[in-house]
Amino acid sequence: MKKILLFFSELNNGDLDWFVQKGKKETIQPNRLLMREGQVSEALYIVVSGSFSVVIESQDHKELAMISAGEIVGEVSFIDTRPPLASVRSLEESVVLSIPRMQLLSKLQQDLGFSSRFYRAICLCLSDRLRGTVNRLGYGYDGDDLALHFGEFGQSMISNLELAEAKFNWLIKNVRGS
Repeated sequence: MKKILLFFSELNNGDLDWFVQKGKKETIQPNRLLMREGQVSEALYIVVSGSFSVVIESQDHKELAMISAGEIVGEVSFIDTRPPLASVRSLEESVVLSIPRMQLLSKLQQDLGFSSRFYRAICLCLSDRLRGTVNRLGYGYDGDDLALHFGEFGQSMISNLELAEAKFNWLIKNVRGS
């Protein structure tokens, strides 16, 4: 859940309204591909509930990671415009918030304030992922100690994260289903 809180800590209420207008909640059945290795995705996804496996199909389905509620899926390919290096498959019935790629690209080109906040939010998520990877390689604290991890943030960031949780909950409550 931490990554989505980092993401929403950077967005304002107008940004949330846009996500409500353009995003859709989708129920993903078990064992369904959300993204396929080598194919550009039509959307950016936020996992609301459930879990997914990230695998490299071209390497005998080597599992790279598990994704659960509060994770963003497809952000790396969205940033660098290259197709994903891995596939993402649901492990159970899951719910995602789907943000259509073309509508998001258009919004980013037309609204510089939104664009700035969105890219900073993505950067915070990617930075957190990189820090987690470095820690799992044995260069830091136990990555499962969330309280310790959030303790590294200043008090203003912790307050932002609390507000971000309220924003995320409001968004999920107000976005329409598919």
